[in-house]
Amino acid sequence: MNADYRLADPSLYVFSGFSVSEIKSLGNFPDYAKLSGVLLPTAASGFGVVTAMPRPYRPFRWPYFQTMALQKMDPDYWIELESTYRERIVQRRELVAAHGKDILYSLPGSELACKELMEMVVQFLCARYPQLFERIDMNFVNHILDTTYDLTAAEPLQFILDNVPEDFAIMLRDEETGRYCLQAGVVCSTIGWTLSDKMGLSAAEIHQPVPDYKERLEPSIDRFFSKMPAAAPIQWASWGLEIGKPLFLPATHPSFSGRDVPNSDVSVEDVSLRVDWQTLRRLPLSGAVVFNFKALFTPVSSFKDEPCIPALLLKILNEGKESIMRYKGVGHVKNAVKPALEMYERHQVERGMVRRGWEPRTLNEYPFYPGWTDGYPSQASQCEDRR
Repeated sequence: MNADYRLADPSLYVFSGFSVSEIKSLGNFPDYAKLSGVLLPTAASGFGVVTAMPRPYRPFRWPYFQTMALQKMDPDYWIELESTYRERIVQRRELVAAHGKDILYSLPGSELACKELMEMVVQFLCARYPQLFERIDMNFVNHILDTTYDLTAAEPLQFILDNVPEDFAIMLRDEETGRYCLQAGVVCSTIGWTLSDKMGLSAAEIHQPVPDYKERLEPSIDRFFSKMPAAAPIQWASWGLEIGKPLFLPATHPSFSGRDVPNSDVSVEDVSLRVDWQTLRRLPLSGAVVFNFKALFTPVSSFKDEPCIPALLLKILNEGKESIMRYKGVGHVKNAVKPALEMYERHQVERGMVRRGWEPRTLNEYPFYPGWTDGYPSQASQCEDRR
C-alpha cells in the first residue's frame, strides 16, 4: 500500500498482512514487543547520561571481505545513549536547520511506518532509561532536556530528531517491483552522501558505490528484506578513519574531495576511528525495514592500550583490498596512522599484552577487544583467533 493509511480504504492490506482496519483498531502505542516478538530492553539501573560511555566498538576483521558480518541484535542496545547526548541533539538540530531535506525527509505512503517507528522508540526509551524518559498518557517527558512532547501532535521524524541522537532510515516494499526503497528518514551522520541523494532508491541503487556490493550482496538483499521476520533484528558495523570528528560530510564539502590524498600536516593525535554501529529490523505493522545507525568516534592514539587492535588495523591498512580502502577514504591519514600503529604493536608485545608472533585475525571478542569489559587491561592478556 503506497498511500497514507489514515485515508486509505479500511479493507486494504499492508505488506505485513494487517488490514488498515486492524491497524487502526490497535490505536496508539500497541504492545510492540508482543507484535514483533522482540522483548523490551532491560532497565539500565544506575545509568547516568553525563558520564556514560559507548561500548568500544572495534569492528576490524581479517581476512577482510566485503560482507556485512551480521549478528543478532542485542535488544538492550537498539538505541545506546552516552555522554554526548545533549551535544549531539543540538548538533543534529542545527544540521537540519541548515540542510533541510538532505537530513530529514519523508515520501507519501510512509506515514504508518514513521508513526510506528516513533512509538517503538518511545517504548524503548521509557523501558531502557525509566529515570530519564516517561510517557504520561500521550505526553512524552524527556528529563535530560526538561521537555515535554504532545505525542498526538508530534511529527514522528521530528520527534526522533529532537530526542534521539541516532539516525533512522525507513525502507518500504514497492508493490510493483517487490524491491525495498528508501521512503523516509532522519539521517545526519553521513560521509559522501545525503538523505535526499538516496530518497526513493532501492537498496541496490543506494549501495552502488560500495565495492563488491553488486557481486557479493545485491543478488540476495531484496530476498533477505522480504523474508526478514520482525522477531529477528540484526546488527553490524562499518568503520573509517577521519581527521577530527566529522558527523555530516556531503560529497560537495571541500574536505571530502581530498580524502584519497595523503595529508602531511596530520598527526596521529588528529585522527579518530569512526564506527557506524548499525541495526536492521522489521516493523511489525507496516512491514517496513528500518536501518538505525549511530556514529561513534575514538582517538586512534587510544589503541595503544587495546590488546591486538594496532596489529589488526595495521594488517588491514597494509593488505586490505585497494578499492575498499579507497572507499573508506583512509588515504589522507595512512601516513600518520601506520607508524603509530607499528609503535603501539611493538609496545604491546614488549609489555606482554600480545604474544610475540601473533598473526592478526578477527578476534573472538568481535566487535570489541580482549579485556574491554575491564577497561584498559593492566595485566598480560592473550589474543584469541575467531576461526
